[in-house]
Amino acid sequence: MDLRSNHILHMYLYDNQRNTTSGHVTSRMDFLLKNEKIVIEAKKTRKGLGPKEVSDQIIIDIARYKEHSDCELLICFIYDPEGRISNPVGLKNDLEKQSSKELKITIEIITS
Repeated sequence: MDLRSNHILHMYLYDNQRNTTSGHVTSRMDFLLKNEKIVIEAKKTRKGLGPKEVSDQIIIDIARYKEHSDCELLICFIYDPEGRISNPVGLKNDLEKQSSKELKITIEIITS
């Protein structure tokens, strides 16, 4: 990822917060490239949203997008500026294993 892309993602993550509650998830699609059938989700770790919570959110996203007719590729950017994810490679690998014929999953973890 180049510096400009990293800066744009950084600005987006600081300016936009997901609306979630523990019982009900109010979700929105971050970016949809409809013609390309690509959905891009962006997440940022913070107090109360560590690796387990981010992983849980992405697993929910995966289930939702497997059923979405305009999504064949889900790209998730996880911004972790404070290093809350102790094993980013493991998290990336675990989530990408959820790829299927219907939906390919790509995870990118950005640490600074």
